[in-house]
Amino acid sequence: MKRNICVVTGTRAEYGLLSLLMHKIAATPELNLQIVATGTHLEPAFGSTYRQIEADGFTIDSQVYIQLTSDTAAGVANSTGMALAGIAAAYAELKPDVVLLLGDRYEIFAAAAAASLSRIPIAHIHGGETTEGAVDEAFRHAISKMSYLHFTATEAYRKRVIQLGEHPDRVYNVGGMGVDVIKNTALLSRAELEDSFTFALDDFAIVTFHPETLGNVAAGEQFSRLLEALDAFPELKLVFTYANADADGAVINRMIDEYSQRDPARSIAFKSMGQRRYLSALSLARVVIGNSSSGLLEAPTFKVPTVNIGDRQRGRIKADSVIDCKAETDAIMTALRQALSADFKRVLATTENPYGSGGASDKIVDIIKSCSGGELKKTFFDIDFII
Repeated sequence: MKRNICVVTGTRAEYGLLSLLMHKIAATPELNLQIVATGTHLEPAFGSTYRQIEADGFTIDSQVYIQLTSDTAAGVANSTGMALAGIAAAYAELKPDVVLLLGDRYEIFAAAAAASLSRIPIAHIHGGETTEGAVDEAFRHAISKMSYLHFTATEAYRKRVIQLGEHPDRVYNVGGMGVDVIKNTALLSRAELEDSFTFALDDFAIVTFHPETLGNVAAGEQFSRLLEALDAFPELKLVFTYANADADGAVINRMIDEYSQRDPARSIAFKSMGQRRYLSALSLARVVIGNSSSGLLEAPTFKVPTVNIGDRQRGRIKADSVIDCKAETDAIMTALRQALSADFKRVLATTENPYGSGGASDKIVDIIKSCSGGELKKTFFDIDFII
């Protein structure tokens, strides 16, 4: 009998990382893929990206609307509650044998809580990481504690999940999902990519900035400092991608629209680029700027420099191609000059991605196939150490 593997996805970025794995699950005779789409996938303001899931040949089994009309802390909390109730109802109908989750966002935390309360085993991808500037930090570790199977991106992250009390026999270092997708994606040429842009892609940056949800400076203030720094590099064309649905994300998106509309010959904004187009642009970019995990997880594979701003990604393992800086105008300008310098090209030439060289999806499918899938009880694994 086939086992139902239910993937819950709430954002364009997380779906992009999961898409290859989802295709492999669907193609595995012993497994039946189920899909629950929620979060920004169902919101026109974020591109209604559920359509991309369907365009990729998948059938969405359940759509869970969680009302992302407010980007306040109270609004996000309300959306989390709606996600918990709605996803629990989806599980009751679909009856999955395993729930497969990636990452650390609040809707994925709700999906994990719903699975735990529904007595469904959870397999969690990308646990053990740290992002000290975001509330996602706590959600990620909480999801790990609710999960039975763990698929981490590095050995250091595997050890951290074990440190949380998870048994080593259930924690697997499979490498980064983003690297795996890159290795299996036929990228667009520069000419093909330019068909969807308003300017030639000869010298451009990708800019993605999300709210620093544990920061003391307002997201709009931080982003205004970034825009001020970008004004000092008029020769650099700008490809903006929208912020996610965190508290104050809408503030950043309004600022992106206003900035790009003032100078459409230099800048363009996307609610969602789609995985293939985004990776194709990433491979051709001069630099990635902002605080998106993509600058750390995927950009190093293309040997593209990243200017990583502020504390949102603080604590993550980084390649030599990543330049950290404070969320201040002068610091961003200094980091950007370094990233674009001839000297830094020599650093990029020898850059290796610490998140591996691909193969994560095949490893995950093989492990899920080999596990009985009915486990719920687990003991806390104690490690010997000296504090």
